[in-house]
Amino acid sequence: MKKTAEDFAHIPGWGIDADPDNEPTYPNRHRTGEEHDGRSWVRPTQQVPDREVLHSIERPDYTAVVGNSVPPSGLSGMIRRFAFKYSENEYLHWLPLLMADKVNVVEGIIDDIAHGTVPNIWAEKGYNARWKHDRSGMLVKIATFAAVVGGGIFLLTRKGDKPQRRELGKRYASASR
Repeated sequence: MKKTAEDFAHIPGWGIDADPDNEPTYPNRHRTGEEHDGRSWVRPTQQVPDREVLHSIERPDYTAVVGNSVPPSGLSGMIRRFAFKYSENEYLHWLPLLMADKVNVVEGIIDDIAHGTVPNIWAEKGYNARWKHDRSGMLVKIATFAAVVGGGIFLLTRKGDKPQRRELGKRYASASR
């Protein structure tokens, strides 16, 4: 059953672009009426992927041209495959992709070292320019990183305070009764 304009007339603003005299590209655009049927363009020849290409579950097929320079691989590839099982409007799609990017950076560094190349992370991350143009911001970043790492090391390596914490826990539990 084909729907008509009257079926949607109850929606405020429906059909606002139906009047060709009120259409921004009118009279410069020659309208054939086929635009609404999807026949106003010729679909490009479909590229045949020669390796794994991940695409959204919202699309039934690949776009006409797909990027296939680097297929997903390793742990980051597994995370990306997981992410593409979910819709693009879900956090389980985007957050794993962000994590996969970070994992891919570490995989690249490991791959460089495995092939005998020591990566110059300082230059590759642009720290020379940052040091030149935003020295105070970089010092704050370095201090924050040092504080977080130092705090983590302190928490993981402290010894002998577990009995004291247990005693404090018992006192807290009896005081709250």
